[in-house]
Amino acid sequence: MTYRQLSEAEYRDIQGRILYEDNHILMFDKKAGEIVQGDKTGDEPVSETLKAFIAQRDAKPGAVFMGVPHRLDRPVSGIVLLAKTSKALERLAEMFRTGAVHKTYWALCCAKPATESATLTDWMVRNEKLNKSYIVKEAQPGAKKAELCYTFLKSTERYHLVEVELLTGRHHQIRCQLAHIGCPIKGDLKYGAPRSNRDGGISLHARSIHFIHPVRKTPVDMTAPLPASWKID
Repeated sequence: MTYRQLSEAEYRDIQGRILYEDNHILMFDKKAGEIVQGDKTGDEPVSETLKAFIAQRDAKPGAVFMGVPHRLDRPVSGIVLLAKTSKALERLAEMFRTGAVHKTYWALCCAKPATESATLTDWMVRNEKLNKSYIVKEAQPGAKKAELCYTFLKSTERYHLVEVELLTGRHHQIRCQLAHIGCPIKGDLKYGAPRSNRDGGISLHARSIHFIHPVRKTPVDMTAPLPASWKID
């Protein structure tokens, strides 16, 4: 198996964004705009870039395994958990399916929530043609329950930082539910933000993750640094 050769700058960038790695799993800090797995755009996904990186770093002559047990939307930044073995991939996929992986997101919103913290429960449908989700009445055909908890953390001069824990995993769930309470995410034109971000992404970040290691059975906790563009300090 032959992988492309990364430039020195790209190699250092990828190396610096690996948050954790062992023989079974790898956690990577994805930038807004990168894709996790291949799609119709044909752009190289993070999973393939990491294969090339490992092949180059370890002078590995054979194929590199890099399984994707979950995805992070293209405009979203933050932690992506990948599997380096088929056994880890199978176990992680089941853990995501059963809710055994706990992820926390941070969002910079265009408005402050009316209450400091709350659980949002809505019914959502996905329009695949528009690649957008909508909140509807429970009785509508195809509606699925969407639930999350949020906590307001702080305000900057223009934006408001909110922490979100997903209780279900629906398409564009955080984006749609926050917009529904009048708090669209900065840069998210699709869900009501007034202007785009310079990098084309949105200010939604997979901030932290907690799970039991699929092979070692030990607790794993990881936090991803915030993008420098957020400027919330």
